[in-house]
Amino acid sequence: MASASVHDRRKYQNKSGKTMNRIEFAIFGAMIVYIIVIIISYLNSEQIQGYEIQMGSLSVSKTYTGIVLRQEELLKTPYTGYINYYIREGERVSSRDTVYSIDESGKLASLLNSGELGENTYSDEDLSELRSEIIQYTRGFDCKDFHSIYDFKYDIEGSVMKLVNISMYENIEVMNQSSLGGMVSLCAAGKSGYIVYNTDGYETLTPENITAEIFDQTKYEKNRINNNDLVEKNTTVGKLITDENWSLIIPVEKEQSAKLEEEEYVKVKFIKTQETSWGQVTIHHQADTDYAQLSFNNSCVSFCTDRFVDIELIVSDEQGLKIPLSAIAQKEFFIVPAEYMSKGGPNGNYGVSKETYDENGNVVYQFIETTVYNSDENEFYIDNTNLDVGTYICKPDSTDKMAISKSGTLTGVYNMNKGYADFKQITILEKNDEYAIVSSNTKYGLTVYDRIVLDATSVNNDDFIYQ
Repeated sequence: MASASVHDRRKYQNKSGKTMNRIEFAIFGAMIVYIIVIIISYLNSEQIQGYEIQMGSLSVSKTYTGIVLRQEELLKTPYTGYINYYIREGERVSSRDTVYSIDESGKLASLLNSGELGENTYSDEDLSELRSEIIQYTRGFDCKDFHSIYDFKYDIEGSVMKLVNISMYENIEVMNQSSLGGMVSLCAAGKSGYIVYNTDGYETLTPENITAEIFDQTKYEKNRINNNDLVEKNTTVGKLITDENWSLIIPVEKEQSAKLEEEEYVKVKFIKTQETSWGQVTIHHQADTDYAQLSFNNSCVSFCTDRFVDIELIVSDEQGLKIPLSAIAQKEFFIVPAEYMSKGGPNGNYGVSKETYDENGNVVYQFIETTVYNSDENEFYIDNTNLDVGTYICKPDSTDKMAISKSGTLTGVYNMNKGYADFKQITILEKNDEYAIVSSNTKYGLTVYDRIVLDATSVNNDDFIYQ
């Protein structure tokens, strides 16, 4: 009997052990299947790239072409003859500096080329200056602006004439003893300023005379007299910029005009030199549009040969949360009066009492917890996932009810801190082509170091995030 009992017990233990092994194997197998499914889901899912929000600033700029206004005095020759310039265009001259000569005989050019005035010697500094001009021009040359090559030609001629001028003074006695004695008149500037050899008819332009037609550069013409040209008495042969103060006039939109009018100074970046400066703002309200006059007291020499100058107007430098534009999305929501909202449910969150019917057809009200994305004293923007247009909701502690019908659109990003796409509204302060600056620490909004979805089109609200 004892032996049979032991046999039965062993048989039962073996059977029980086999059963446990099967259960363990089944559990282990289920875990393996689950892990495989997770891995496959991960591999097949779209990898979502995140972006960590930082505080930053954003300078917003817009490009304009302005027309230059400055104090310009025309230079007129008192003689008839062949002209030769001796000062490089754009240089500052004193009242006694010889700017050009008038050769009544027309033989000066031949004398200069014949070598009778002696051999010109150029220092390493002189050659370095010429080399620098050539390199600088070739680097910035644009075949679409081929006309600029003529300006380059005149610049080089001016540099060479500057050296010839030195040679001429060193050999003044040779000239006096030559057949040109008394036939060459040396003409000074008469005033100090920057010398320019082209004229365009805009030398007396004032802000009151500005029209949209003046900005049409296809109709703009420069007039220039070149070396060895024959000029008549009282001919305009150049101009002198006598004041370092100058200004730019730019056409601006009404909205931009109102913003600039509130500012006393605005930051300006010059495209030509890539330098920045602060311009004093004056708004002129003309019949056709508004014009902003930006006044400067430096950098006149950099643009003394230009009538049109391209600039970037940097109108703001906002501080806040800096986010890429690719992260910004638009989402539609229901708008519910504030008196229809209440707190309830297991988490004590905001929601609405939705009208529904039980199995007997009786009206009952079910509390629907809903995400709030924005609110004020009068209205709440709530998620539309669990509600439909036409759904009736009841005012708390009242028999009043209303059908949901009003909707709106909010701008925001998808926060991924909790492992899923959680839409957060943002208030954009400023933006450019790549980034936006948004308000920080707003109600229901974002804070610094939050992680958001970089590409808003890659997710939907409440999607799980695989990183």
